[in-house]
Amino acid sequence: MNTSSHIIITGAAGFIASCMARFLNEKGFANLYLVDDFSRSDKKNNHAQIQCLAKIERSEIGSFLQTNVQIDAVIHFGARTDTTEMDYQIHEQLNVESSKIYWQYCTKNQIPFIYASSAATYGNGEFGYEDNHTIIQQLQPLNPYGVSKNEFDKWAIAQIEQAPPHWYGLKFFNVYGPNEFHKQRMASVVFHAYHQIKNNGSLKLFRSHHPDYTDGGQMRDFIYVKDVLEVTYWLLQNKPNNGLYNLGSGKAATFLALASAIFSAMGVKENIEFIDTPLDIRDKYQYFTEANMTKLMDAGYIKPFQNIEEGVRDYVSNYLAKGKYFGE
Repeated sequence: MNTSSHIIITGAAGFIASCMARFLNEKGFANLYLVDDFSRSDKKNNHAQIQCLAKIERSEIGSFLQTNVQIDAVIHFGARTDTTEMDYQIHEQLNVESSKIYWQYCTKNQIPFIYASSAATYGNGEFGYEDNHTIIQQLQPLNPYGVSKNEFDKWAIAQIEQAPPHWYGLKFFNVYGPNEFHKQRMASVVFHAYHQIKNNGSLKLFRSHHPDYTDGGQMRDFIYVKDVLEVTYWLLQNKPNNGLYNLGSGKAATFLALASAIFSAMGVKENIEFIDTPLDIRDKYQYFTEANMTKLMDAGYIKPFQNIEEGVRDYVSNYLAKGKYFGE
């Protein structure tokens, strides 16, 4: 890819994709086609200053793809990401069927396709957290969102004869960073914790309901969005072997460690209270996730990931505390 390349970015009014578009702008890419539902006022600052050729409403993408416009790659990060949405048909339409449209377009035009999968596909981690294609059929996601992501992964792997020349499904772990103001309940722990501490001087964390984990000892693989952008760009430029790739930091951290990093970045004394995990997510709660990053490393990616202290400090100091968006 060079700076004259024409790239479609879906979900461009959302969190990760809007950051991706601004990241590409900073690299000199301006021939971007942004796709999303741009009607939401709470997302307008995410995409307001992105340099692009056009903004295309998600409902119009079918007719757009039938034109003869030049496209050199598709980054498909648009999805329904609400893990509390229990209507599978919604996830199937937005996360499976729409993804097939882009896949088939990239196959027909022989251009690279990068899409967002999710660590939610791993469920409780009974089969580990390895981006190994052989375990995909066995995975048991805990919610309809995870099921939809795993269903598309399974479908993609089966398209041996009808696939883009270069394709990558990125299994995002717990991504945090700027441009998630609009996500409300689904925003990252860092986002919610920052505002709790700012408003109350204290932080509420979920109590453990699992005998193997102490309160605050639940562990997740938190990855800063800037690392996600770097990996995505590297894949576009280097085109390693096709397939699914984990995208986490590779090192799980406890919620207590994350909280400590947030208090430290804010310069506030630690003050933590534990509350019960809401009933509607308690039975579907992941107590441990950690990405095995061997596959990406073996493919040649060598840039180190930011640890939670580094990522949280940058996010809190340069974005949340200043009310800024990525690229401002």
